[in-house]
Amino acid sequence: MKVILASKSPRRKELMDLLNINYEIIASNEKETLEKNLTFEEQSKKLAYIKAKSVFNKTSGDRIVIGSDTLVMKDGKLYGKPKDKQDAINMLKNLKNSKHEVLTSLSIIAQKENTYEEYTNCNITDVYLTDMTDEEIKKWVDTGEAYDKAGAYAIQSNFTKFIKKINGNYDAVIGLPVNEVYKVLKKYIQI
Repeated sequence: MKVILASKSPRRKELMDLLNINYEIIASNEKETLEKNLTFEEQSKKLAYIKAKSVFNKTSGDRIVIGSDTLVMKDGKLYGKPKDKQDAINMLKNLKNSKHEVLTSLSIIAQKENTYEEYTNCNITDVYLTDMTDEEIKKWVDTGEAYDKAGAYAIQSNFTKFIKKINGNYDAVIGLPVNEVYKVLKKYIQI
């Protein structure tokens, strides 16, 4: 049975590698459009599902397709991937010295013989950042690591020195709740 990660994210690949299974990567390339009538949790779940479903529809046979989406939210505002350096700096200035939420949704679609199943869930993790000086923010942004990450930071990088604490799933903050993936996969394959 094929296992497919519907993401080109190097962080999600690193997390999938921890499962020590054979899988392939097929990026969904779906446009990530938010809908006004959905909550942020519903948005995240929908985006994860769209990614998984688009790759599922492009493939055939017995397969498991894994899609994921991560959003950063504070006080009802979303912080996506920064558009440029100033956007990254502004995001971090807004997130510093406070709590925000990281929503990571997981969508897994599996087909084995005549059985078809869908699994979708959203993990919400509270992340508390310490205070950061303007110089510390600029130094982080100048590393170039801020640009392809929601909220302009990576918890698993040297940015970790600014993480005061988290309440929730560390892997989900990185981009893929490994324990949930494992639980679903072991129903279908030997792990």
